Amino acid sequence: MIEIKKGMTKKEIEEYIDHVLNQMSLEEKVNQMKGKRFLFKVIEDRGVGKRTYDGAGSKRFNIPSFEFTDGPRGVVIQGSTCFPVSMARGASWDLDLEERIGNVIGRETRAHGGNLYGGVCINLLRHPAWGRAQETYGEDPFLIGEFGAALTRGVQKHNVMATAKHYAANSIEKARFKVNVKMDERTLREVYLPHFKRCIDEGCATIMSAYNKVRGKYCGHNDYLLRKILKGEWGFKGFVHSDWMDGVKDTVGGVTGGLDVEMPRAKYYKYKKIKRALDQGEITEDMINDAARRVMRTILNYTTREDTQKYGQDLIGCKEHYKIALEAAEKSMVLIKNDNKILPLDKNKIKKLAIFGKYANVKNVGDYGSSNVSVKEVSTPLKGIKNYLGDSIEIISSNGKDPVRAKEIAKEAEVSVIVVGLNWRDEGEYIKELRIGGDRDNLSLHDKDIELIKAVASENENCIVVLIGGSAITMEEWKEQVPAILMAWYSGVEGGNALAKILFGDVNPGGKLPFTIPKDPKDLPYFDKNAEEIEYGYYHGYTLFDKNRYEPAFPFGFGLSYTTFSYSDLQVEVKDDKVIGTIDVKNIGKVAGDEVVQLYIGFEQSQIDRPVKLLKGFTRINLKPNETKNIKIEVPKKNLSWYNPESKSWEIEQIEYTLYMGGSSRIDDLLSIQFHL
Repeated sequence: MIEIKKGMTKKEIEEYIDHVLNQMSLEEKVNQMKGKRFLFKVIEDRGVGKRTYDGAGSKRFNIPSFEFTDGPRGVVIQGSTCFPVSMARGASWDLDLEERIGNVIGRETRAHGGNLYGGVCINLLRHPAWGRAQETYGEDPFLIGEFGAALTRGVQKHNVMATAKHYAANSIEKARFKVNVKMDERTLREVYLPHFKRCIDEGCATIMSAYNKVRGKYCGHNDYLLRKILKGEWGFKGFVHSDWMDGVKDTVGGVTGGLDVEMPRAKYYKYKKIKRALDQGEITEDMINDAARRVMRTILNYTTREDTQKYGQDLIGCKEHYKIALEAAEKSMVLIKNDNKILPLDKNKIKKLAIFGKYANVKNVGDYGSSNVSVKEVSTPLKGIKNYLGDSIEIISSNGKDPVRAKEIAKEAEVSVIVVGLNWRDEGEYIKELRIGGDRDNLSLHDKDIELIKAVASENENCIVVLIGGSAITMEEWKEQVPAILMAWYSGVEGGNALAKILFGDVNPGGKLPFTIPKDPKDLPYFDKNAEEIEYGYYHGYTLFDKNRYEPAFPFGFGLSYTTFSYSDLQVEVKDDKVIGTIDVKNIGKVAGDEVVQLYIGFEQSQIDRPVKLLKGFTRINLKPNETKNIKIEVPKKNLSWYNPESKSWEIEQIEYTLYMGGSSRIDDLLSIQFHL
């Protein structure tokens, strides 16, 4: 008889599970399908998120429980490293960095006693008003799929199961428990599912279902999403668990729909309810066996692997991990405007610097919901600037509540930095009882922030606006009145230190927007945070702006640098199963810097309705002054396909395509060349 041991093969695991299922009682099988002891732990801890939460497992058969902790800003248990939010990391366009962040999260998950990390959030940013925008990576399915895969790789190196969430079409926060999302088949397959498929292909261990409905069925009951597509067409071998708190609505719906585990405790997956449904013929024992097998298989696949290192408490929030958090903050910030090259600042030419805004010296690292990473000390913008400058420059700070006083201070200083934006009350996971989070009603800044910007700018021409937030912020009321704008996001535990290094030129900003910022919010898709039902269309973000020829305030993929890059000699080659784009990129400025080279495929000659172009590749590079690099990006031919709902298959058109490469999605920033397959 095979016994559980380290280094078990997949075949041995399957044989062991066969044996276990033959020996288990129905009640033991049902125990694999639920979380346990959740309320006990919450009462004992006087709160949520202070430790891991377990489920499944069997002492009789030596099968460990899974031990769940959440994310994606880091491990949510106190003391963990707090990274910039996912949207910020998406703005880095740096997959190697994201994998290293996953590596840290995997290590800290293990150090906390966990083996299941629920923080690979890859929901699509359909509209920037979505409250949990900060938890995902952007508006483009390809971008967020690649980032989700990178995070998965990093986390799972440490024998931690990663969960991709929330499957699927979860892009409204307040109405998430009730809204029915309608969409046609092409929109589902081409826009809202590819990033989940990408993570499954990467080997992501588990999936968390969303609260909302898709085409009239709750996602946790949705046999089309869970059984037909995920487990059938995609061949997913892991398990699906519910989102927490009412992710399952009834026993039969969940089991028949393909939901394997109810979290965080059993409400509908209790033994008596499962047995009653089984006795009445509403579910089958094969369904129970399949769910139990998936859970035990996944747990054993990870817990029987050999560990490559020890996972002591000293790893949690260590200096090495903070260095990566600092790098992430530095690489994520996006320079949106820099007239007259006011940035970087020269500290040798400044005697007095003024910093304004209520977020200048407040711990503001993101929402207070399930993604909250509790840290005691955070490098705020004011702290970061003081750490950087020491006593070399006089620093005056003001919360900016009094515009008249703000004008007086601004007039005295050579440079004014205004830190404004959003916090956990404005956007985030909606928790009605705490009156926090939810979707935004307005994409612009608060009126008092706009008043402060105008007041300071009227007295100081060297005015830099630093924006804090997790999604697009419109700026039409004030952007022409200031010379410099920097998107700093919720930038984690080291955010202030990163900001100072960028403002004074130690770090050259290289981030690029992972979404489109509109001039007029009316150009965006329809959004209703209280919707009972809503239709998601085929177009959103830059694909919608391209199709309708809307001019954005700042396009997807846009970001400035303290240097300038030139592109030349674009070439395309179709070889075997790939389309290969190559281009020369040169740093023609005076300082080293990072550039994000983006590749888009254009479908202008398509005989069906398709986007003007779609992102299909990218890479972040560093160039010294006068240095040139030849950049090659490969695109699998299959990534040019579209889903034909009539044939129920992916098809590739034999037409002339356009390959674009450059520094943003804006057509003026791209070189282009045609090719045939």
